[in-house]
Amino acid sequence: MKTSAEILGLPVISITEGRELGMSKTLLIDAKNGAVAAITIEDDDWYRGVKLIPFESVIAVGADAITITNSENILTLEDAVDFENLLDENVRIIGTKAITKGGTIQGSVSEIYIGDDGKVVQCEISDPKGNFLDNISAEQISIFGKQVTVIDSASVTAPATPAAPAPEMPAPSYDAAPAVEETPAPEPVAEPAPAEPAAEETAEPAPLPTESMTDSMDTAPAEPTPEPAAESAEEPAAESSEDAAEKAAAKATEDRHRRFLLNKKASRRITTDTGVVIVEAGGDITEEVLQKAKLANKIIELSMNVQ
Repeated sequence: MKTSAEILGLPVISITEGRELGMSKTLLIDAKNGAVAAITIEDDDWYRGVKLIPFESVIAVGADAITITNSENILTLEDAVDFENLLDENVRIIGTKAITKGGTIQGSVSEIYIGDDGKVVQCEISDPKGNFLDNISAEQISIFGKQVTVIDSASVTAPATPAAPAPEMPAPSYDAAPAVEETPAPEPVAEPAPAEPAAEETAEPAPLPTESMTDSMDTAPAEPTPEPAAESAEEPAAESSEDAAEKAAAKATEDRHRRFLLNKKASRRITTDTGVVIVEAGGDITEEVLQKAKLANKIIELSMNVQ
C-alpha cells in the first residue's frame, strides 16, 4: 500500500530498455470504481500533450522508481481514448471535503492510500489547520466527487483534547521537632511542721525547656520553574547549484511549451474548475490565454486540445 506522495515525482524506468522515460506527475482517478486508472507522466516532450501509463501496466512502485516493461506501455492522448472521460472529469480526491450523507462536514481529504491493484484503500482526513483526524476505509465511502467525498456515517471525530493534568503540589516536608526531654518533677522534701499552721504554698510548675520548637508545618520552598529556552530560528538553507540548474531546466521547458502553443487555436472550450472561460473553441491561444491556463492549472488540458 502506497500513499500518493510516495508515487508522484518518481522516475519511470523501462526494465527492458534500461532507460528513464519521464517522471510521474498526477494520478488519474476512476471515481466510479474508486481506483487509480493511470499515472500521467512528464518528459522532455510534455508540451506535445499528456502521456499516460495505465496502472495495470505498472510492474512495481518502488521507493526510488516506478518500473514498467517498455516504452510501449506509455500512451499518448490519441491512443488513450478509454481514458478521455476520466481526463475530463479530473477527479483528484485529495483536497475534497469529507461530508456525511446527513450533511456534516468531517474535514478534508489530505492523503489517499493505494493498494497494489490500484484500488483506493483508505483516505486520510484532516481538519482545516491540517491536523490529522482519522483514516476512513474505502468501504465507508459512497462517492468520490470532484469537490466532495461522501462518507456513509459520521465516523470521523476530532480527537478529544485531554484535560490538562493538575499540577503536582510539592509534598509538604515536616521538620522533625527536637525531642524534649521530660524533666522529672522534684520529689517533695518533708519539712518540719511549723508551730502555727501556715498557708499552703503552691508548687511552681516545672520550667519549660528554653529551646524553641521548629514549626512542624513548614513546607519546603518550591523549586523555581526553569524558563523555556528561546527557540533558535533556523536559517534557510542556501539554494544549491543543483536546485538552480533544475529551475533553469524547468524554465527552459516552459518557454518551449509556450512557443509551441502561441498562435495556435483551441479545438474546444477550456474553462477553470469554477466555470470561467479561459478560451473558446476555435479561439487564438495568446499570452493572456496561456497566463490564465497556467494560473488555473489547465496547461496540460490546453495542450491536449490545440489545432
